[in-house]
Amino acid sequence: MSSRLPLFPLQTVVFPGEQLPLHIFEERYKQLIQDCETTGATFGIPVYMESRLDYGTEMELLEVRRNYNSGAKDIICKGLRVFRIREFEHNEKGKMYAAGDVRFLQDRDDATETLKNQLLELIFELYFHLEVPPPKLDIPSFRSFTLAHKIGLSLQQEYALLKLISEKARQEYLVNHLLITIPIVQEMNRTKQVIELNGHFRNFDPLDFREFRLKSKK
Repeated sequence: MSSRLPLFPLQTVVFPGEQLPLHIFEERYKQLIQDCETTGATFGIPVYMESRLDYGTEMELLEVRRNYNSGAKDIICKGLRVFRIREFEHNEKGKMYAAGDVRFLQDRDDATETLKNQLLELIFELYFHLEVPPPKLDIPSFRSFTLAHKIGLSLQQEYALLKLISEKARQEYLVNHLLITIPIVQEMNRTKQVIELNGHFRNFDPLDFREFRLKSKK
């Protein structure tokens, strides 16, 4: 079964549950947001990736923070569900903005406590090595999407995560990413320390040569 959504393509990934601030200034998107204000309709943000539009996230308009004399708006919207575009139209009938028929992905809530705990431990370990304050998390409601923007994923990796329809699969994806990323951060920190020592006075522990013997020459 498909649904019709106004579409606002962006070269970014928005995850379900994420709140996104946007400055709306193009005429077609000012019209889109005005229609959402008037009707309460949702809209979609499909990811513009490799000159294609395929997957995206349904968005709910939460608040218009500011209206400008030009008609531009500052808004807050929230991600709801992931969809895949079945048919795309550059202009909805009688409108300036794009629209499309979409199919919403059926997500499986098959998370495991073991993977969840491992993921949380790795996230806190990453932040420790980055020497930044750890994130404040609501542990009981924590899901894989919660910190997906904050652990060093590329746009391509975020897009791959968005398309996964299993919470367990997303947990495994992030755990594998962190198991690769953390040693890289550790090595970068070691390299940084070596660079910082260059040109400075350093204390070396004296070596004990008492057990050292030169090989006898033949």
